[in-house]
Amino acid sequence: MKLVGNKQFYKIVLRIAIPIMIQNGITNMIGLVNNITVGQLGTEQLAGVAIANQLISIFNLCIFGAVSGAGIFGAQFQGKEDYEGVRSVFRLKIILMIVLSILGIAIFAGFGKPLILGFLHEGGEESDLALTLKEGYVYLLIMLLGFLPYALSQAYSSTLREANRTVVPMRASIYALILSVVLNYMLIPLMGVAGAAAATVISRFAELAMNAWWTHRHPEQVPFVIHVYQSWKVPGKLVKQVLYKGTPLLLNESLWSVGMTIVNQTYSYHGLAVVAAVNMATTIANVVNVLFISMGASIGIIIGNMLGAGDMKKVKEADAQMILLSVLIALGVSGLMLIAGPLFPQIYRNTTQEVKELAKWFIWAEAAGAPLRAFANASYYTLRSGGKTIITFFFDCGFVWCGNVVVAYVLTHFTNMSVIPIYFCSKMVDSIKCIIGYVLVKKGTWIENMVGHHKKDYLLKEKEAVG
Repeated sequence: MKLVGNKQFYKIVLRIAIPIMIQNGITNMIGLVNNITVGQLGTEQLAGVAIANQLISIFNLCIFGAVSGAGIFGAQFQGKEDYEGVRSVFRLKIILMIVLSILGIAIFAGFGKPLILGFLHEGGEESDLALTLKEGYVYLLIMLLGFLPYALSQAYSSTLREANRTVVPMRASIYALILSVVLNYMLIPLMGVAGAAAATVISRFAELAMNAWWTHRHPEQVPFVIHVYQSWKVPGKLVKQVLYKGTPLLLNESLWSVGMTIVNQTYSYHGLAVVAAVNMATTIANVVNVLFISMGASIGIIIGNMLGAGDMKKVKEADAQMILLSVLIALGVSGLMLIAGPLFPQIYRNTTQEVKELAKWFIWAEAAGAPLRAFANASYYTLRSGGKTIITFFFDCGFVWCGNVVVAYVLTHFTNMSVIPIYFCSKMVDSIKCIIGYVLVKKGTWIENMVGHHKKDYLLKEKEAVG
C-alpha cells in the first residue's frame, strides 16, 4: 500500500479540503474576534462568555452530529448521482435542525443560569463570581436567537459540501466574519458582552441568507434543490436508515461535548483564572486545528463518495494517504502553537498575568496533543464514512468519558497536582485512542456501500468543486 498519493489525488483532496479549512477557520475566527474583544472588558466578562460558549458548543455539536448522520447518506447518494436521494436527505436535515433548535432554546432558556453556576468556583485569585454569572447569562440568552439560523445554515452548507460545492459555504462564512468583526467593534463598546452576542447572531442570519440564496439560484449546479420545498416527503426507509445510522452520531456529538464540558468544569475548580486561561488556549487551538480537523471532514466526503460510487479497491489506500496528510498538517500546527504560546495571551490587555501564564502552558499542551488529535479525528471520519456509527460512538464519545473525563476528574480531586500537568495529562491520554483507531481502520470493516453501486470510478471522474 502506497502512503503517498499522486498529484491528481492530492489535487482532488485539496480542492475539497481547502475551502472547508477556510470556512471552518473563519467560523472559529468569529469566536476568536469575540474572545479578544470581550477580553478587553476584563477577566470576569471573558470567563462569563467562555462558560456560555462552552454550553453553546453542546448545541453546536448536536447540530453537527445530526447533519453528519444524514450526511453519510448524502455523500453516498451524491457519489451515486442519485439527486432525489440527496433531496430527501436535505429535507430530513431541515426537519432535524428545526426540532433540535427548539429543544436547545428551551433547555438553555430554562436552565442556563444554574448551568453557568456549575463552573463558578473560588480560586486563589480575587474575582467577582456574581458579575461573571450575570455577564455569561446575558450573553447566553441573546445567543439563543442565533440557534435556528445557525442550524439551518449547517443543513445548507453540509449538503453543498457533499455535492462538492465547498467554495459556496466558505464564501458565506467569509462575509459573515467580516460582518461580525465590524459589528463587534461597533457594539461591544456600547453594549459590552451583549454586543458581542448580537454581532454573532446577526452574522449567522447573514450566513444562512447567503447559503440559501446561492443554492436556490443555481439548481443546474446543485440539482437536489429543484422542487425541494414543494414537498416535505422523505421515504420512510431512508428515515429509518438515517435514524439507525445517525442517532449514534447525534448521541456521540452530544455526549462528547457534555464530556468535554465536564472536563473544563473540572478545571474550573482551580479558579476563575483557569477558566479564562483555558478559554484563551482553546480559542487559538480551535482556529489553527481546523487545518487538520477539516481534513477529517474531507475524508468523510471523499471516502463517502468513493463508497457510493462502488470503488472499493482504492478506498483503503486513499484513506491511508489522507490520514498521513492530516497528521503531517498537525505537526505543522504544533509548531505554530509552540510559537504562539507566550505571544497570544499578551493580546488580552485587561487580564491578569496569572491568566496569561496559565494560557501559555495550556497552548503548549494543545500543541503537544495536536498530532494525536489529528490521527484520532481522521480515524473517526474513516469509520463514519462507511456507516459504522455505533463503533464511532464508542470510539469517540466512549473514550472521552472513560479517558479524558476520568483523568481530569481523578487528578483534580484525588491528587495534589497543579492544573498545568493535569491539562497535559488530559491531552496525552489521546495516545491510547490513536492505537484503538489504528486497529479499527486497519481491519477495514468500515468499507461498505449503503446506497447501491454505480459503474463510475470516483477517482477517475473529474468533479467540479468550485462555486
